[in-house]
Amino acid sequence: MPHRPRVRVAAVQPRGYPFDPAAAVDHLCTATAEAAQQGAELVLFPEAFVGGYPWGLAFGTAVGGRTPAGRRTFGRYHDAAIPVPGPETERMGRAAAAANAYLAVGVIERGASRARGTLFCTLLYFAPDGTLAGLHRKLKPTAAERLIWGEGDGSTLPVIETPFARVGGLICWENYMPLARMAMYGKGVEIYLAPTADERGQWQATLRHIALEGRCFVIGCNQFVAKEHYPADIEILGEMEDWPDVLCRGGTSMYGPLGETVAGPLLDVQGMLVADLDLGDIARGKFDFDVTGHYARPDIFRLSVNEKPQTAVAVSDGEG
Repeated sequence: MPHRPRVRVAAVQPRGYPFDPAAAVDHLCTATAEAAQQGAELVLFPEAFVGGYPWGLAFGTAVGGRTPAGRRTFGRYHDAAIPVPGPETERMGRAAAAANAYLAVGVIERGASRARGTLFCTLLYFAPDGTLAGLHRKLKPTAAERLIWGEGDGSTLPVIETPFARVGGLICWENYMPLARMAMYGKGVEIYLAPTADERGQWQATLRHIALEGRCFVIGCNQFVAKEHYPADIEILGEMEDWPDVLCRGGTSMYGPLGETVAGPLLDVQGMLVADLDLGDIARGKFDFDVTGHYARPDIFRLSVNEKPQTAVAVSDGEG
């Protein structure tokens, strides 16, 4: 499809709503409407926004041990995750439709009935008609995230075709996986979404590198989260005793195809970045570097991506 030369995009840096998906979706609907009022046609929310990124919690774990209180808290976290599709995604779809915008949001997804115990860190894409246009499950949870989230597979690596650009991306430290990035570049991503929970200054260097490497626009998006955002009756809040009052400063930002800062980083507040992207910068950037084009050497290097869904149990009707 022919693409338009410019688009206005928004990256929302909300406060945190851990263990409270209803409040998170309320915030999402309000902020999406505000972004649309400013003319945004693409709106991004952070990693694990709906369901919550549980900074500071170890869920009562140690090597070789778990506690009853930790299990109960995980059960509560599991209850705060959302099914896809489900009532929460229906509300998100209506918000996208009311805004006439593409909407991308990080959620904690509760697996389907056959995988009810497994949670996934998932990025959902909604089209302006409100339909769920795509879904990406984080391929490799990082460090202690592996205690609470399962792994996605290659069947959820979408790049969404829109009237203005191809939109796709990866979640947080997946962006340190060179082959995962290459898979996105190979699909022609032009606006690269990088929702995260990483507030470090080093993360900004990562986003800038991806923009330069992929000659694409990169939108990084995080939350502003404090201890006070947690429900006071969480059993294991004592695990956070040595953590600072502000658990995540944010750092939402945008970078252009030559690594230039477009907006941000936004720190220490909740808020929103809105920017106009000149999509002609993508082709101009690829003049001297195109990672899957004239700068590739397929005679030497080649990436194979398995996009088949992976299941532990194959159900057969007994024939064949």
